[in-house]
Amino acid sequence: MEVDKDIPGIFISYAHLDNESLIEGKPGWISSLHRLVEIRAGVFLGRKVRIWRDPLIPPNEPFPAEIERRLADSAVLVCVLSPRYVRSGWCQRELESFSKKGGRIFKVEKLPVDREKHPPELQELLGYIFYVKDPETGRPRELSLIFGPEDQHLYLKRLDDLAHDISKLLEKLEDGTPPRVEAAGPEKTVYLAETSADLEGERDAVKRDLQRHGYTVLPDRELPRVASKVETFVREQLARCRLSIHLVGKNYGLVPDGTHESVVALQNTLAREQNTAAFSRLIWIPRGLQDEDIKDERQRQFVAHLRADPDTYRGAELLEIPLEDFKAVLHRTLNPPEPPRPAPRPPGGDDLTRIYLIRDQRDDEAAILPLGRYLFSQGFEVKRSLYDGDEEDVRTYHEDNLCDCDGALIYFGEGHELWLNRKLRELQKSAGRGRSKPLLATAVYVAPPATPEKEWFDTREALVIRPAAGAEPAEALAPFLKQIQQAKAGPAG
Repeated sequence: MEVDKDIPGIFISYAHLDNESLIEGKPGWISSLHRLVEIRAGVFLGRKVRIWRDPLIPPNEPFPAEIERRLADSAVLVCVLSPRYVRSGWCQRELESFSKKGGRIFKVEKLPVDREKHPPELQELLGYIFYVKDPETGRPRELSLIFGPEDQHLYLKRLDDLAHDISKLLEKLEDGTPPRVEAAGPEKTVYLAETSADLEGERDAVKRDLQRHGYTVLPDRELPRVASKVETFVREQLARCRLSIHLVGKNYGLVPDGTHESVVALQNTLAREQNTAAFSRLIWIPRGLQDEDIKDERQRQFVAHLRADPDTYRGAELLEIPLEDFKAVLHRTLNPPEPPRPAPRPPGGDDLTRIYLIRDQRDDEAAILPLGRYLFSQGFEVKRSLYDGDEEDVRTYHEDNLCDCDGALIYFGEGHELWLNRKLRELQKSAGRGRSKPLLATAVYVAPPATPEKEWFDTREALVIRPAAGAEPAEALAPFLKQIQQAKAGPAG
């Protein structure tokens, strides 16, 4: 099939040393990139694309005129950044010449280069990272199809990101006019915080998912390296968003000059300061992350702080679930369901009152059985926490009960205070997830075993029930039932 001459061209700027093949007879790294971008961008666009790069030809050939002509004919410049690239005067001339005429530059980072050494035209651009660092040695290794399946998979995912973004730009340019940059409104703009190196793959997956659902993902430039500039820049970016997403792993991450906080911690602090009803945060920690997995004491303290600090849950939700489940929660947060219409009551059940009896997974169901039986005997419909089954089904069941119940009784037994605070936050936020009526009553039932944190625990957000030793459910739950009856009766007079 012929290449459509009306499609703007792509120029690959690279250092020839980066195209040396590691295996004799196999194509070099740049050659593979060229071929695969051509294929994938063509697939996304629905027609072939025009890509040109200069082959290695003897110096006496008339390259300058040819390269200038090709640069003038191209609307896209793909710069393959590497230690050799930043040392190449010829690559710098290509970049400067293209920048003068105007066009879109895509920065492909084949290997890490200190940001101060990036050409000025590239310093502010977000790069497409095509390398990983060995977790044992810290040495970088470019991703390639010649390495193992894991590297191949990651390479192809990042190549797809690059090809997809190039094809979208070419699609806008086909009519010969520059695309207008139109800022998306807050409802379609999300701040996806920069992460530490161990979660770059997860961040890429979330970013791809958001973009393919039509969201603009910020930050749209690399974060500055000085703390004061980071704060100014991040605040400006957050102000354009309705939601920020923070992925927190086992590594501490980069620390800008002028602060002791990592960029991961700093972005979370700045997002928490937004503190408006229209803005919220989602914080994700990989499921099963343990203290022993975290080698850096600063990161261990940061993760412990997120899990224990009540401020974490003000305007935020902390989730330690599989990434795919997190993405499902993310989309429900961005597109909350419509408030449900009141379900028709069954015959004779007009006054049916639903109580959600919440326990920690470590509490045996036998511990809450007497409470559930007593509530049922008093005419209440009782729903209890369930943990068996598919994780997404369990979470959906829990969220449905948060929205539908008339009252909530939290059993504070084997669970710790952090778990309890999280359940209280979830009840408070249920209005934003489709709840159509206020709770009649919320109570915390403080059960054995006795612990210092239970001695300290108190709250004004719920009725605290501390049953006497040997107390029957009727006696222990009397204040809770009285609150429900008073709420149903309404204000006196």
